[in-house]
Amino acid sequence: MRTMTATEASRNFSDLLDAIERGETVTITRGNQPIAEIGPARRRTGADLRAALAGLPAPDDRFEEDIAAAVRLLDSERGDPWADA
Repeated sequence: MRTMTATEASRNFSDLLDAIERGETVTITRGNQPIAEIGPARRRTGADLRAALAGLPAPDDRFEEDIAAAVRLLDSERGDPWADA
């Protein structure tokens, strides 16, 4: 694992991102104290979602009603974008 000071990370941000893109995890320090670890983003897949939802009960009718109500609320706040056209 690579270590950089906050100043180095700031001055060489593009290089920092390149290292992370190559798979490195970098610890950022300030005053010799670690303040952050930055690493590659984890790629999410449908399999990850299925695994996260495994064992949860299926949505019921109330869930569908709640989603429909939320969509109606969003639509009412947004309004018709073509009303003044």
